[in-house]
Amino acid sequence: MRMRRILGPALAAATLAGISAVGAVGAAAASSPNMTRDECTAAGGQVTARPYAGYVCALPDGTTQSIT
Repeated sequence: MRMRRILGPALAAATLAGISAVGAVGAAAASSPNMTRDECTAAGGQVTARPYAGYVCALPDGTTQSIT
């Protein structure tokens, strides 16, 4: 019985810590990621210039990402 009292809060804290870590990673991934030219070409993308907007990487799946 005493073991349950100790393990219950410990497991709850560990679960909440895991959820918050996953949330932080998801938030970082949801923000606008920037790539380098080398990362773009390694991913099979093509670096293109946009007037007044700089360079972007056009990836094979149809998405674009900013080039740093």
